[in-house]
Amino acid sequence: MPQIRDDFDGQTVITTFEVTPGTAHDLLDALTAAWAEVISQQPGFIGGAVHLNDAQTRIATYSQWNARTDYQAMLRTPEMRERNRVINQLCRSFEPVMYEVQSVYNT
Repeated sequence: MPQIRDDFDGQTVITTFEVTPGTAHDLLDALTAAWAEVISQQPGFIGGAVHLNDAQTRIATYSQWNARTDYQAMLRTPEMRERNRVINQLCRSFEPVMYEVQSVYNT
């Protein structure tokens, strides 16, 4: 499970996908399978989540990794390269961005 803490020194990746309401659930199915069968099984994976906006025009994923190299290695596996080709066809665009936690606020 991801834990958002300001002392986290691993890699956080937030990916946004631009979709249409007609393809949103197809992409969710592909992402769910990729996360269950490949991504969550990779070395260095800590946790993640998949989100769909109300209009079904955007999907966002959040993942945490022990290191940037762990995330990059996952992307380079033959399985994820093939899955990303399919994912790319189901959306208008997608963009993974690497982030570092700067601050956290809780009640």
